Amino acid sequence: MNKNYVLALMAAATTFAACSKNDDNNTTPPPSGNSDTVMVRGKITANQTWSKNKTYVLRGYVYVDNATLNIEAGTKIISMRDSAGVLLIYKGAQIQANGTAENPIVFTSGHTEKKPGDLGGVILVGKAIGNGNHAKLEGNIDAAYSAFGGTQDDDNSGSMQYVRIEYAGKAVAANDEINGLSLYCVGNKTTLNHIQVVNGLDDAYEFFGGSVNAKYLIAYNCADDDFDMDDAYHGMIQFAVSVKQPSFTDKKSDGDVSNNFEVDNTNPKNLPITTTPTTFPILSNFTAIGPNNAAGTSADYGYGMRWRRGAKFVLGNSIIMGAKKAALRIDDNVTLGFYADATSGLKNSLLHGTTDLFATADGSGTVVLDAAGLQNLVTGRDATKVFAAANAGDIKLKDPFNNKTPDLAPQTGSPAIANDPAKFDGKLADAFFEKVKFLGAVDPANDWTKAKWVAWDRIVVTQ
Repeated sequence: MNKNYVLALMAAATTFAACSKNDDNNTTPPPSGNSDTVMVRGKITANQTWSKNKTYVLRGYVYVDNATLNIEAGTKIISMRDSAGVLLIYKGAQIQANGTAENPIVFTSGHTEKKPGDLGGVILVGKAIGNGNHAKLEGNIDAAYSAFGGTQDDDNSGSMQYVRIEYAGKAVAANDEINGLSLYCVGNKTTLNHIQVVNGLDDAYEFFGGSVNAKYLIAYNCADDDFDMDDAYHGMIQFAVSVKQPSFTDKKSDGDVSNNFEVDNTNPKNLPITTTPTTFPILSNFTAIGPNNAAGTSADYGYGMRWRRGAKFVLGNSIIMGAKKAALRIDDNVTLGFYADATSGLKNSLLHGTTDLFATADGSGTVVLDAAGLQNLVTGRDATKVFAAANAGDIKLKDPFNNKTPDLAPQTGSPAIANDPAKFDGKLADAFFEKVKFLGAVDPANDWTKAKWVAWDRIVVTQ
């Protein structure tokens, strides 16, 4: 046996607790080949630092418990599909994963032929406020680490900056996969910015309650929803991108569809949708790109935005293009009522769809606001411009539907340029939001999505 490999395993055994059979399927880890590869299992209960000079292999579930995990800029953390790794930062613990634009921290597959699901994902668990919609963490988490939430909206789970999460989505049961980045009641003292989730098997980001704020997020070619929010999530996000690969969706058995946004308050199977506190994100400067009826588009694609199950929202200064179904759908009379009374709003944005622009529904058969009434409020009261299926080019983004290397910057003459900063009004007037003079996520004079830390050209091979 290679001497360096023996030394690596001995070092890993003394640094990390042993895992159970459920953590890594009782399989033998792949040989590291040298002492610069560290196998990571089980629980981390003392502060430690992961070095950019080593590669870390997540074996099954790894729990950071009452400790701080520091990860140096440029560090690579990999996972093998025989035991998809999940890094979970539990309540009271912190992650300090602060990469740079030149040296991001990368969680990725360890295989030459990488596939979605090779990595489990990254999970942050906090003590902020939720509404109890989910009784425990999803994804077959150890019962000792399955509870989340509390009363501390100013809770701090640490910092993630310039981080890329690739090929995530640990499938633990039918319709139950771990997301790229899962945020369970994470508090607003946590720092999240410059994060990209690439080729995930499930959602890119899911916010289960909490008050965490974020800037500069990218979801690229993930199979399910890119921005999924529920459980009374009530944070703020600015400058975020959602780009969908036309042929790649999470094929579910329950008839659900894949969307750029899917936002709920509660699942009525768990709690009434009128449960308080209520999901109420405040969002600005998103660019969300759907499949735009490209050849080979999956039948499982859904909506640009689906707001439902009692959620409130404000989304402003954004661009939504290329949805397969309605660009904006609002389900149920509770959620529609919030739009009708101006609690919710799609403000000062550009909206394009390939079929219907608007859709509304309620199980009772009678809606408080039909599609025509919704359109009147969106285009009138909320000053959003709409573009018919054939007129996506009128938005004048440079190359939004080039899935391999999308260019989301506005061209000269685009309606996304010369935005009035005064449009950041109401809840968008909060000091968190930069009062920029453009719509969408990308400043035409400074395209942050072209920086070195961002990875494009990652098409998923589908059957």
